[in-house]
Amino acid sequence: MNETTQQAIVQTLREKILAGELSPGQRLVEAQLAQWLGVSRTPLRYALSVLSSEGLLDRSGSRGYVVRRFSVRDVLDAIDVRGVLEGLAARSVAENGVSATLAAALDDCLREGDDLFGQRHLKPGDDLRYAQMNGRFHALIVDAAQNMAVAAALRLNDKIPFVSPFTIAFDETARERQFMMLMYAHRQHHAIVDALKKGEGARVDALMKEHTHISKESLNLSLPSLHLIAGAA
Repeated sequence: MNETTQQAIVQTLREKILAGELSPGQRLVEAQLAQWLGVSRTPLRYALSVLSSEGLLDRSGSRGYVVRRFSVRDVLDAIDVRGVLEGLAARSVAENGVSATLAAALDDCLREGDDLFGQRHLKPGDDLRYAQMNGRFHALIVDAAQNMAVAAALRLNDKIPFVSPFTIAFDETARERQFMMLMYAHRQHHAIVDALKKGEGARVDALMKEHTHISKESLNLSLPSLHLIAGAA
């Protein structure tokens, strides 16, 4: 089972939770879920563990999971926190200087995003490619800051669903608008890299905070779904 297929199962389950097809408090039975999705148990088990680490599922018993209840406010607050922490990390990187290795890795992310958005629409699987690139872009900056406190705080914060930069949740009914938002977010990636390379600490700090508004706007398109999966919280 290759990694792409595993990630596709993760994304499918994530979208089914967002759409409310898997409801808050619902217990997930591996055998039934595997049959429903038409996949084998091994990659499904991997997908469930990933969604548990993202905070979408809670462990129940030795092998089971239940769909987690959370509030929309929890998600939006945690996205704000991510902006502040990543802004702090980016400012530190800008002020200490960007290494040639980091510059090259960030440029690779920019090129990959440019290729995706050059098509004017996302093909099947492109949402996964974008999520992986976006997660890598943010991780590169946080890792380069070498601030253990910020990294630990972000790991904890990412336990709130839909907060991690590796998580992109698409609502099929708003796909075109979400494409435009992601394209705008990627233009912000270009501005962030420019500020980092120029050593503009205050500017890149502000850009990182502004960048999280796209995450919130994208989720706002899915707010009816979000309220649904938040259950009674």
